[in-house]
Amino acid sequence: MSPSTFSQIVLRERPVAGILPDTFESKTKAFDELHVGNSQALVQITYLSLDPAMRGWLNDARSYLPPVKIGEVMRSVGLGVVVRVGEGSKFQKGDMVYGMFGWTEYVVADDKSMEKISPPPGSTSIDFLNTLGIPGMTAFFGLYDIGKLKAGETLVVSGAAGAVGAVVCQLGKRAGARVIGIAGTPDKCAWLERDLGVDKVLNYKSPTFADDFAKAVGYLDVYFDNVGGDILELALSRLNKNARVVLCGGISAYNDPQPKGPASYLRLVSQRAKMEGFIVLDYAEQYPVAVKEIAAGLADGSIKSNFHIVEGLQSAPSALPLLFSGANKGKLVVKVSDEPSVSPKL
Repeated sequence: MSPSTFSQIVLRERPVAGILPDTFESKTKAFDELHVGNSQALVQITYLSLDPAMRGWLNDARSYLPPVKIGEVMRSVGLGVVVRVGEGSKFQKGDMVYGMFGWTEYVVADDKSMEKISPPPGSTSIDFLNTLGIPGMTAFFGLYDIGKLKAGETLVVSGAAGAVGAVVCQLGKRAGARVIGIAGTPDKCAWLERDLGVDKVLNYKSPTFADDFAKAVGYLDVYFDNVGGDILELALSRLNKNARVVLCGGISAYNDPQPKGPASYLRLVSQRAKMEGFIVLDYAEQYPVAVKEIAAGLADGSIKSNFHIVEGLQSAPSALPLLFSGANKGKLVVKVSDEPSVSPKL
């Protein structure tokens, strides 16, 4: 039986720095407002991904995607189940699908905006928000296409316990590199070394971090940067000749209205090194290559996934800031609903 109403969460005002309690607001919508057209499907959302990039989408600034508008449903990648299909839709009721659905319990989506998923051996559907989704694709193409990592090299990964960083570390080990991670709590450091097999993990909150970094790293060949700031500066001081710096994110500066750039960029000149940014969406046509390799790692146990799940759509606004305080333990996702048993009458 269909519900009479459903909830959405929309952007109420743009944050200047950190996300505040009144940044978002909840809206209740009538279910009968959802009209399914040709080549469309009605999707009940099961899980939503929370990612650092979402903070950038709130800024009214030029970027790789347009900013979320005031009053618009907050943008987010998610999973859902098709519960109704329109004329000519390529989907069937009961299909598990992936798309940019946003913070909502139900959505009418165009066929071309989503894809059916089928978890490979050793994985579950939720892995398409982590290792088999955007975080995994980001790690794969950032490390191999931008970082050009080779066996025997030294790879340093900041934000190593995050969704992207953890996959980078594991791919680095599979590639035969010496992998050094950076994280912010003893528990995260221990998990990376014990469960993921990272060679050495450094706690950036340690008072001896700079010295620890120099001793553990020596000089690096690839630095996969997820945080920016002081750690990027430190990495630039320890470059090998022809090193590659992969600019994936800068979570230390996302809430800073006036972020600062690196002061040590001339080290790139002296070491003939490269520093390059990238957007994973540019690799969409190549995703199947990455999914195949990462799925193989999930199947043989050399790649593991870890989740931090919060319950209910209404938890999304308070959960998103966990990414910027480092309080999440694993890939942060919101469980919106259980997978529905689809009735032919729905």
